[in-house]
Amino acid sequence: MASGAGSNFEALVRACRQGPLAATVELLVVNRMDCGARGRAERLGVPIQLLDHQLYPSRDDLDRALIAAFQAQGVDLVVMAGWMRIVTPVLIGAFPQRLVNIHPSLLPSFRGLDAVGQALAAGVSLSGCTAHLVAAEVDAGPILVQAAVPVLAVDTRASLAARIQVQEHRILPLAVALAAARLGTSGIEGQQR
Repeated sequence: MASGAGSNFEALVRACRQGPLAATVELLVVNRMDCGARGRAERLGVPIQLLDHQLYPSRDDLDRALIAAFQAQGVDLVVMAGWMRIVTPVLIGAFPQRLVNIHPSLLPSFRGLDAVGQALAAGVSLSGCTAHLVAAEVDAGPILVQAAVPVLAVDTRASLAARIQVQEHRILPLAVALAAARLGTSGIEGQQR
């Protein structure tokens, strides 16, 4: 699931295709026709489905459509790779312990929107990213992997976000493998599944 540029989506596809992640990306769901992830999916040959959140009367209705899309593709694990919508217990319940999110902060610090801006405003010297299982409370599910990134005195939102994103690309495939291992499949090539 993606709403933005799609660099985490592409990093995940590459980890599946070039190793070390023993998985396939079956479907990309986007909620905006103009999001960059769509172009990446087209270039990478990954099926795309648009579920425009504005066309659904409620979050629950959107989540039911997401569930139907994932079930139609036989999806085992769902990754929110820059999905800028809050999901409901409807989706969480359909994929218990199988819904992974990537967030640009060292949770539990700086939950929600503009985590990078929150970190800069707080004057912290260390920021980073967290991949976690999704729970009903925003950015509060069990942590799978974190990576720290120093905050430099000269950092802007853009410069810090760029360095955090490098780490997101590194930890997201690992988080997917760890989530798969919790389900009884390793997700890492060469390990027993």
